[in-house]
Amino acid sequence: MIEIKNISKSFSGRKVIDDVSFVLQAGRTNLIIGESGSGKTTILKMMVGLFSIDSGQIIYDKTVFNELNEKQRQNFRKDIGMLFQGGALFDSMSVEENIAFPLRMFTNFTEHEIIDRVNFCLEKVRLQNVNNLYPAELSGGMKKRAALARAIASNPKYLFCDEPNSGLDPKTSIVIDELIHELTVDFNMTTVVITHDMNSVIQIGENVMFLYKGKKWWEGDKTTILTANNQELLDFVYAADFFKKKNPNSNL
Repeated sequence: MIEIKNISKSFSGRKVIDDVSFVLQAGRTNLIIGESGSGKTTILKMMVGLFSIDSGQIIYDKTVFNELNEKQRQNFRKDIGMLFQGGALFDSMSVEENIAFPLRMFTNFTEHEIIDRVNFCLEKVRLQNVNNLYPAELSGGMKKRAALARAIASNPKYLFCDEPNSGLDPKTSIVIDELIHELTVDFNMTTVVITHDMNSVIQIGENVMFLYKGKKWWEGDKTTILTANNQELLDFVYAADFFKKKNPNSNL
């Protein structure tokens, strides 16, 4: 579980995150949604320590993350897996080498154990027998699955996914959403998905927070979001749905 308690953040005197509190639950897919500029990425960067917070607390189970020193944070990040928006695979490394990278950096696994773990993770994302391929040889969806395999390689307690369906067609997006949810349940991770893709919300939104102008404006789940009594949320939901119908290949 991750608890965000009354966090705020300003840049050059402009408040970007304003007294936000939210509980992100273990074993569930927790989605943070909102229009561009609402503060989603800022919250993500504060949660992993890339941005400091002005006030409040970020608590991982019983650890107050924002009170750790830099060395303690580096050690703690071993429990965090990250799926970046573009995948962020190393172009000069094969798929196997990409997934093995965090294991070689942060564990004492033998080479045999590393390869076993790589193959296990590739099987979990349904991407077997691509070990020796390079990112340039993969489709967009395969790159995301390889990046997801790398994100879970070190068996993290917490998984962060930044716009995981960016650049993908709707069918492939469904596959990625399903994999994220399956892995969350299988490994009992606390998974946080930053997105503005309403298809993801409806498919895997077990715990959803809607940000509006830096404030928590609504929270609920995929069963209540379409009938919420919140005009700004409904404007976002139905505007996104209308845009998707007019532009079926977009990820907005």
